[in-house]
This record gives sequence, structure tokens and C-alpha cells, in this order.
Amino acid sequence: MAESAKWYVLHTYSGYENAVAASIMKAAENRRMQDLIHEVNIPLETVTEHTDNGVKTVERKVYPGYVLVKMILTDESWHLVRNVRGVTGFVGSAGKAIPLTEQEIYDMGVERHEIVVGFGVGDRVKVVDGPLEGFFGLVDELEAEKDRVRVVVSMFGRETPVDLELDQVEAVKDS
Repeated sequence: MAESAKWYVLHTYSGYENAVAASIMKAAENRRMQDLIHEVNIPLETVTEHTDNGVKTVERKVYPGYVLVKMILTDESWHLVRNVRGVTGFVGSAGKAIPLTEQEIYDMGVERHEIVVGFGVGDRVKVVDGPLEGFFGLVDELEAEKDRVRVVVSMFGRETPVDLELDQVEAVKDS
């Protein structure tokens, strides 16, 4: 089967998200369908609450009533997931499951890809893409998780900070 797994959104009864996630994984294991149903995710955020008793940190569901499932959509996997107690259906149009786009997955923070950067703050880099292609500068700020780097380049005799994406610069090897 050449099809790759995609992320789908399930609508569930509110408060049943954890039970649904556990049931899906258990059912996939029992029916030996781990090759079709890869992962179940309930996006959580850490929130600091200020109460009468002081400050406490809690994890809260980002999308109450929804569960994300990474799966290869076939009739068998659709029926397995759809028939789990607490699932009201897939999110999509006309009852048809529609996968999340790469951008939606990234924006929701469902999958984190490890970013390896070959340079750090203070290193000399060359701009390899965009309107400043060919310019050299020093890394002033680096936010790998946001795919952002601030480089100070010299333009018209002045030092100018420029915000770029990580793939627009490369480290310069001092020889």
C-alpha cells in the first residue's frame, strides 16, 4: 500500500477525548491494524491559573471535543475509528473525512520536526535566497522553533538587521 498516513480530525463527545484516544489505539492493536492507524493525539496547552489558593499550572485541551488521528484511510480503518464509543464522526464535508494540510498540522503543533541549525548567534552566514542573496552577515538572533533568524548585514555602509527564514541562510566556513 503506497498511500501514506495523514492526520484526520474526529469529533467526539466533550470530555470523552482521552477515552476515545485510548479506545482507538486499543482497537487497532486488537485487530492488528497498527499499520493503518499510527497515532492518536489530543493537543494540550499548559496554562498557569491564578486562584484564591495561589498559582497552579494545568494542562488544558486546546480543542475540546476533538481528537486527531494519524492513519491511512481505508474502509476498515474508517469503520474501526467511526464505531468507537464517543466518536460522533470525522470532520469534513458531507460525512467525508478530509485530511489536515501540512500547514494546519504545523500551525496546530501536532508534529514537531527537529530542526538542526549549522550556525549560532555571532556566527558569520551568507544569505542564499531572497532579495539579499549574496550578502554576508552575523547572526544576531536565532529562533529555530519559529524558523526565524535575524542577521545583521552591511548595506550602504550601515549595519542593518534583517529577519529571514532559516533556509535563506547558510553558515560560512572560515578557511
